[in-house]
Amino acid sequence: MGPIRFLVLLSLLLIQAEIIPPPNRRAAATVETQSVQAPVLKWQKSGCFASWCETGWYSSPAVADLDRDGRPEVIGSGYSIVVLDGETGELAWRVSSGHDRTEPGAGNVGRTWPGVAVADIDGDGELEIATAHGGGYISVYNHLGYFESGWPQHPVSSELRGLAVFDLEADGAMEILVTGAVSDQINAWLFEHNGVVRAGWPQLSNDSGYAWGVYNDNAAAGDVDGDGFAEIIIPSDVHYINAYEENGSQIPAHPIYGGKGWGKVGVWESLETELRGWGTCSASDDRSERYRANFAHGAGVMADLNADGVNEVIVTGNVYDCIPGYPSQYTGVYIFHADRKRFDASGFNWDAAPYDTGAPLSEDYNLIENAQPNPVITDLDGDGNKEILYASYDGRVHAFWLDKSEHGGWPFAVYNPAQGFYTFASEPVVADLDNNGTAEVIFASWVQKGTGQSGSLYVLDYLGNQIHQVGIPPAFGSADWNGALAAPTLADIDGDPDLELVLNSAHSGLLAYDLPATAEARVLWTTGRGSFRRDGYLKTEVIVSYEHQAFLPLMRRD
Repeated sequence: MGPIRFLVLLSLLLIQAEIIPPPNRRAAATVETQSVQAPVLKWQKSGCFASWCETGWYSSPAVADLDRDGRPEVIGSGYSIVVLDGETGELAWRVSSGHDRTEPGAGNVGRTWPGVAVADIDGDGELEIATAHGGGYISVYNHLGYFESGWPQHPVSSELRGLAVFDLEADGAMEILVTGAVSDQINAWLFEHNGVVRAGWPQLSNDSGYAWGVYNDNAAAGDVDGDGFAEIIIPSDVHYINAYEENGSQIPAHPIYGGKGWGKVGVWESLETELRGWGTCSASDDRSERYRANFAHGAGVMADLNADGVNEVIVTGNVYDCIPGYPSQYTGVYIFHADRKRFDASGFNWDAAPYDTGAPLSEDYNLIENAQPNPVITDLDGDGNKEILYASYDGRVHAFWLDKSEHGGWPFAVYNPAQGFYTFASEPVVADLDNNGTAEVIFASWVQKGTGQSGSLYVLDYLGNQIHQVGIPPAFGSADWNGALAAPTLADIDGDPDLELVLNSAHSGLLAYDLPATAEARVLWTTGRGSFRRDGYLKTEVIVSYEHQAFLPLMRRD
């Protein structure tokens, strides 16, 4: 045996004996703590008025060079839609939600819940901005803030809480999906780029499934079955998940479910009960007969989790006891194949999903705004398989590996009982900030109402160990609490080599932070719902650059 081979074998034996740490694993937290610098506040209160700010809800901001002058803009919305100079945060223009350009604040029809979408929607080589609002308005603007032809549309009077932009047939023209917080099974409208509702929509308008209101940005769109066309997944306020082809037809479930479509197979904690199709919901029976998931706030995403070239559907849901009173138990996370069967591949079996992940601290939005468990899909540890992250109503951020366990310091708690008030966390974003092979996880928090306190911006390593906690500025105006409900956005907003992070805060406007020494960062999940299309579809890893002719920083390369 040669000396080099001997040293290699000796190193492997030492690693297995845990005498020395493996590369990019045990040593990573120490390296990251030293090399990942703290976020530095760059500007704040952007988009605010002289003495107050519009409430920022769950709408994640976008970044794009809208006018192609080489200077990126930040596009955000609480109620009105604002475009800001990325370097300074100065207001470039403002329009009211759902209406044409007016004086600041005039004519707003409602808040903006889903993230602002930016894409070349009509295939003309220019970027458009799509937004959806309370009052049921959906709008598409050009880069100057004027309506594109065919917009706005007003499909329903209820609030639109979901928005996704995607190219169903890969023909160069995008479609726009909105979902509504309605009291009806018809909860989703699919528009062509010119504002015309697509044939076969809205849904659900037949008896192929069960549906009700969509109370979060739940829908996902992408090619889950490999046919080259996008499919649409819409969880809603029932314990069923609907899955549609582009023409609105329900996708069939696997034959084990008795010839049903996706939308007629309920999600139970017990697979045996799920296959039977019903539970007793009797307090005298075991939990297997009572625990099922509701998807009012349960978002879906699509991704290839195990790197086998096949996409899966990942959905979070509120697992509740179906006895009278319907008490919530924990946030469940589920993985499905394209045929609705639970994920079973590469040695990972999710027939039984993780359970008892954490009981709710509160579901009373009069006390604290609700936590939204939007799943984030990324490879935290660099092993080729992807992990599932989400924030929950238990006051923690979770990260599940495909072995159904949470590694290291996960879950991470933002709620500290000693403080005497509740704290929840936003959807995370993920990047390998120092390009060392393992990822950092970044998210914001917000606090209970009436406390006069504010949340924080957190940076964790891939094992859930805190690297930095930076306080979010206090509320500006009369509000008695602050933080950020929306997912942050990672982008280069000022043209320097480093990344910045943009937050749509609850009561201090849009904020930007410099992320020093991130010129070589790899961005893995850049913004709310994964991209500025807001489609919840992870096709490939993102890159840190401007994307060909579109000038969209940190978008995924398709």
